[in-house]
Amino acid sequence: MVDKALGGAGLRGQTAGQTALCTVGKTGTGLTYRGYDISDLASNTTFEEVAHLILHGELPNAEQLSGFRTRLQAQRELPAVLREVLERIPATAHPMDVMRTGASMLGNLEPEGDFSNQSRVAERLLSSLPGIILYWYRFSHDGVRVETASDAPSIAEHFLTMLHDVPRSALHSQVMDTSLVLYAEHEFNASTFTARVCASTLSDMHSCVTGAIGSLRGPLHGGANEAAMELIEQFETPEEAIAGVKGMLERKDLIMGFGHAIYRTSDPRNTVIKALAESLSDEAGDRKYFDISAAVEKLMWDEKELFANADFFHASAYHTMGIPTKLFTPIFVCSRVTGWTAHVMEQRAKNRIIRPSAEYVGPEPRRVKPISER
Repeated sequence: MVDKALGGAGLRGQTAGQTALCTVGKTGTGLTYRGYDISDLASNTTFEEVAHLILHGELPNAEQLSGFRTRLQAQRELPAVLREVLERIPATAHPMDVMRTGASMLGNLEPEGDFSNQSRVAERLLSSLPGIILYWYRFSHDGVRVETASDAPSIAEHFLTMLHDVPRSALHSQVMDTSLVLYAEHEFNASTFTARVCASTLSDMHSCVTGAIGSLRGPLHGGANEAAMELIEQFETPEEAIAGVKGMLERKDLIMGFGHAIYRTSDPRNTVIKALAESLSDEAGDRKYFDISAAVEKLMWDEKELFANADFFHASAYHTMGIPTKLFTPIFVCSRVTGWTAHVMEQRAKNRIIRPSAEYVGPEPRRVKPISER
């Protein structure tokens, strides 16, 4: 029987299935990928190692990592027809709509077919999504047909080079790589659950990922890092930010980038990205947005006991790396596709269609009156 107390609660606190991929808010710092603490992974692995862990079950040895990187590098180039489609999407389009269309179109051009191909499709999506968003962005905004095939050693460097045309500093590459690690997987969040529901119908991988992108597009799931940037760029100094945010709190305005549906006292990913955001600011010789962010973080804790989540300091970090704000959430997609596709494969391995019941709150049973009596 459905608990009436759940009405409107978004199923928070309810267990909707099993996974061997991730824990959120349960052990250690509260976030693990296949048993490894997120802080340990962020400090001691690359995104490709983490992607291998999530997709294939274990951290790779040197030979496995080399083979995995080679496979990913070989699958970066976009089909000509997909590039033509991306060129037809206007610059005014929402970037997440571009990602959704790109993933769907790729499924038309390279259908998954038999599910025995699922690992190949997962790796192809991981390889090609950075090219999808940046081919569209560079063409629609700069008039440049960027080369999506490259021998950049990592997805992080591939992304940054396509965006800026030239390699960035070692710190930029490190921060982008670590950011991808932090966003790679997060249990049964809205977009991942969307992917699993779609997978439970035995739909194809591209449909599952397209649906997940649609869920992440919503501002209550994705977009918090973009909203955080829109917040902090209003202010010139920490003092101005404190006064401004106090006013927002008094008006009960929504302030994105704080609190979390599962974590209660802190987000373990915030500690990692905050330190990197500060290092980026120091390297650039411009601490403006980091200092503003730190002041807002302290104020939100002092006033509301709300902690910064993974998205908040990503805003100043991405901005310092010269990444346009509208690309913040698509970066999330380029990382989280790892978790989505792994969840699709896990759902398929022991599948039962996900079909919950609902508590009916509508009218009591009644009979249809003739149209002349209505």
